[in-house]
Amino acid sequence: MRLQVKICGIRTPEAQEAAARGGARLVGFVFYPPSPRDIDPVLAGQLARALPTGIRPVGLFVEPSDDALSAVLGTVPLAMIQLHGDETPARVAEIKAQTGLPVMKAVRVGGAADVKAAGDFAAVSDMILFDARPPERVTALPGGNGIAFDWSLLDGREIGAPWMLSGGLTPENLAAAVAATGAPAVDTSSGVEDRPGHKSVERIGAFLAAAGTL
Repeated sequence: MRLQVKICGIRTPEAQEAAARGGARLVGFVFYPPSPRDIDPVLAGQLARALPTGIRPVGLFVEPSDDALSAVLGTVPLAMIQLHGDETPARVAEIKAQTGLPVMKAVRVGGAADVKAAGDFAAVSDMILFDARPPERVTALPGGNGIAFDWSLLDGREIGAPWMLSGGLTPENLAAAVAATGAPAVDTSSGVEDRPGHKSVERIGAFLAAAGTL
């Protein structure tokens, strides 16, 4: 598969097996209690150790403390850390140095200035993930809101680091999103669910099948 795919918010063996079977290269575990996709580290560790060789487990955190990171890393054999909050470039570099793991930094996009600001993270992050800026409501999560942003903002832009597209991606709109952005990698979470926090094996399969044609 040319297009690399990450299925985020994995919480069950069935969802993980569907991701692996369909050709996902990364699976994401969410360690953020307000999210319906939050997972207990013990279960995440069991799932991560059951992954086939070649599929990387990614841990999603939102402005984690050093202690919070250590607690998860002591239980879950993560291959990468994803930071999805308001972490600064300095904090990204610090977490990378402390954990010895590659770090993916999520950048929330609402306009061209947000894409330009991603350059501040390019030098310290191993990958940039472009997600939609969450709506301004109290219940909005940092990510996983099922919202897309204006994909044309990424067209022809030099990012300065490997990058991944996220934000409202579904089996139905994936081809259009990749065509509009030239994304080399994509991430989906709510787009393959039948209700918040519950992955649909069928939609995971459909998403990965669509990715396989690109």
